[in-house]
Amino acid sequence: MFDVKEIKGVIPALMTVFDENENVYEKGMRELVSYLLKEGVEGFYLTGSTGEGFLMNESERKQVVEIVLDEVGGRVPVIVHVGAISTKISIELARHAEAAGADAISSVPPFYWRFTPEHIFNYYKDISDAVSLPMIVYNVPLAGIMGLDLIKRLASIDGVKGIKFTATSHHEISMIKNEIGNEFMVYSGADEMAVSGLLHGADGIIGSFYNLMPEMFLKISQLVKEERLTEAMAIQKEAVSIIMYALKKDYYSVMKVALRWMGVDAGYVRRPFMNIQGKEEEELKAGFIDLRDSLQIKDVKFLDAI
Repeated sequence: MFDVKEIKGVIPALMTVFDENENVYEKGMRELVSYLLKEGVEGFYLTGSTGEGFLMNESERKQVVEIVLDEVGGRVPVIVHVGAISTKISIELARHAEAAGADAISSVPPFYWRFTPEHIFNYYKDISDAVSLPMIVYNVPLAGIMGLDLIKRLASIDGVKGIKFTATSHHEISMIKNEIGNEFMVYSGADEMAVSGLLHGADGIIGSFYNLMPEMFLKISQLVKEERLTEAMAIQKEAVSIIMYALKKDYYSVMKVALRWMGVDAGYVRRPFMNIQGKEEEELKAGFIDLRDSLQIKDVKFLDAI
């Protein structure tokens, strides 16, 4: 088991691999995890937005957790996203994550209904009271951004040890560290702003595109540590160009297709997301070739594989 203070660095928000019939595809899941471990990633964040967590039932989410934890074998820390609108379901998933051997849990706040700060506080407290694992609160626009006052109140809960902060206003990362303390872990969740997140004091970066191009973000992380910021920003700009192109389509599908170009079987997305196949895949590939050549992007493995 890893202490929460050891959960740092470049952490992919791991995709869930489905087969053509939308079932959890164990062989592909293991293949993706193995590939990312060989690339040198420093942890995994499971069954969140990128993992299509809300498109799975509780049994499937548990299955993914068990497969990944088995494949990881304790080599890097694993955070399991247990978010659900129902506190009861989140507690069930949190207890399963603890029993399965996860190092931490995380959750978006409850959403859809207009929940008050008191509802949100009670949600995190009830889950944290149910398990001994550290909780990483997840502040994300899709589920509603929480203000600093609420974040500070959540940090008073014994089990709440950090926050995944997915926003572009990174001065708030510094504010969270200043107001709550350096012991409170902060993870920057905006792929397009990895350099900024690290410079503002994030302990780690958690992102979607780390599935596809971990080498870029591992290099960014290392260059920031070495204070080689001009080089870090040059790679960040290339990464942003790739991300912006991918976002023109269902980008989870883009990443899964592009991983297959490298021989990594990342499977398919679940409906209502749409899989990229046939002519559309050829157009995607041609677009990436144009992007690579026009910007002279080098040493990005999925682009080199085209």
